[in-house]
Amino acid sequence: MDGHSGSPGSTAITVAKSRTERLVGSIRRECLDHVIVFHEAGSRRILKDYFEYYERCRTHLSLEKDAPVSRPVELPSLGQVIEIPKVGGLPHLYTRKAA
Repeated sequence: MDGHSGSPGSTAITVAKSRTERLVGSIRRECLDHVIVFHEAGSRRILKDYFEYYERCRTHLSLEKDAPVSRPVELPSLGQVIEIPKVGGLPHLYTRKAA
């Protein structure tokens, strides 16, 4: 027995570890695999932009394809769909431009 199995907090630790691994994997696949970072300040800027994108723009299946910071549904009457580059142009936010 490893000392953790069967303890009351072991399930919480396992869940936290799996969520952390998913987040780190998303950061790597969606962001860091597509850029070359030359210094720490650049890395901080890229990750800051990515975290803002992740919270405000990126859809999440577990949130019924909404972002953690929810946005209102934009009806077609609001205008044409435009794309706004995020995180240096890797992903984009799609929104409607007021006519």
